[in-house]
Amino acid sequence: MAHSALTPVFVGLRTGLHALFVGLTMLVVVRALLPADDRTASHPDDVQVTVLAVLLLATYALGGVIARRRRHGLAQLWLAVLSAEWAALVWLSSDAAYLVFPLFFLYLHVLGRVWGSVAVVAATAAVIVALGLHGGWSVGGVVGPLVGAGVALLIGLGYEALAREAAEREALMQELLAARGQLAETEHESGVLAERARLAREIHDTLAQGLSSIQLLLHAAERADPDRAGVEHIRLARETAAANLADARRFIRELTPPELDGQGLGGALRRLADQQWTTRGLHVDVDVSDQVELPMHVRTALLRIAQGAIANVLQHADARSASISLREEGERIVFVIADDGRGFDVRRQQLEQDARSDSFGLRAIRERVDQLGGTLTVDSRPGGGTALLVDLARSTPAPDDRTPA
Repeated sequence: MAHSALTPVFVGLRTGLHALFVGLTMLVVVRALLPADDRTASHPDDVQVTVLAVLLLATYALGGVIARRRRHGLAQLWLAVLSAEWAALVWLSSDAAYLVFPLFFLYLHVLGRVWGSVAVVAATAAVIVALGLHGGWSVGGVVGPLVGAGVALLIGLGYEALAREAAEREALMQELLAARGQLAETEHESGVLAERARLAREIHDTLAQGLSSIQLLLHAAERADPDRAGVEHIRLARETAAANLADARRFIRELTPPELDGQGLGGALRRLADQQWTTRGLHVDVDVSDQVELPMHVRTALLRIAQGAIANVLQHADARSASISLREEGERIVFVIADDGRGFDVRRQQLEQDARSDSFGLRAIRERVDQLGGTLTVDSRPGGGTALLVDLARSTPAPDDRTPA
């Protein structure tokens, strides 16, 4: 069993049952070895009781070895042998009837709720009959075993509920840890991309623009009087400015996402569709024009949104095809990712997304859209596919450029 907050409770219950079984068995042995008041020597049955009790303890101890092997069929065989030895011991000594109480929990644990309950009823009936044959029939001999069986069933059901709750808590904890790690990784990636985009914009708007202006001015001065003294210095300065401008533009290209290097958003998406998504069994139609002028941080964000959405489709939607489109509506753009998968209940998903690890992708997309000042609309229904619609301004500033409210 995986360690959880309830593990000490389970260990305590099991230790108590083991101690109870051993203590009751030793009581049977002691009662068999003590001479009765009306006889001075041990009865032959007392020797059989002692031997059978020791054999019962050895078989019970063997259960620990079997439990570690986690073989259900072997555990059932062990329980059958243990029950047979106990039945024989009860036939010889009525004191062994009390051992049925720890056996109740073994039946419920090994055989499950249904067959375990059947075994509890059968063992209870056997104890009632044994007590009646040994000491005569009485109300206590009937009610006692019935009360013990009822208590054992209630405790067994409570133990099962606790074990199920512990397993659910452990699974939820693992999901939360995985989601936290994924969130930290995504936030780190988002921060790196945002910083790279900011540096690219700064270099483009300052160094690159300044060097371009210097180059144009020097070129104009060189053409105005090509024969004057010192023109070679002007030419050298112009060539140096041109070389530095080329370096600045190279820095800008290196700071942009690799998927967007040398191509627009549409080209990057088509390359992903042809080289990655198709190989995983999903056909993706891309209707995004490379002629649409968008700031680098917007192109980067839309690329990441598309990657996250398609990753969700591949993992959860069981879809055969999807589409990605971008259209212009005045000063706004609308980015749509749709699929023909199984879909989901949007309202229910929104209520459960905090507790579900598989909703993290959609939550990350929503956070990225919020950073751009846009809106995300999710249109889906069970069996009807899913469409994500991102609406934002064409000239939306980068998140780090916005003036705080």
